[in-house]
Amino acid sequence: MADLTDLTGVAGTELNAEQIQGILNQIDLDILNLARDGKLAALKYAVPGSAGAATDRASNLRALLEARKHYEQLLRESAARETPAWIMTPALGEAERLG
Repeated sequence: MADLTDLTGVAGTELNAEQIQGILNQIDLDILNLARDGKLAALKYAVPGSAGAATDRASNLRALLEARKHYEQLLRESAARETPAWIMTPALGEAERLG
């Protein structure tokens, strides 16, 4: 499949709460794996291959935490859209009001 040259004809839908929670779970797993066994030392490491990119684990942690904050905000916004503005309850009977 050829790469797209522009965004014409590209469509999508908003993520639902379950999808956002799945992304948050994956970010949490990535953070946990990065933090395990003292792996947060500020040592540089390179990605093998033609890209040859280098970074440090602390930068990765910052990026993951920023991503987590973003998806938490999306989850809160999603929940706010799905929560009714008010909740109606049946009126109490005379005996329930008097206790």
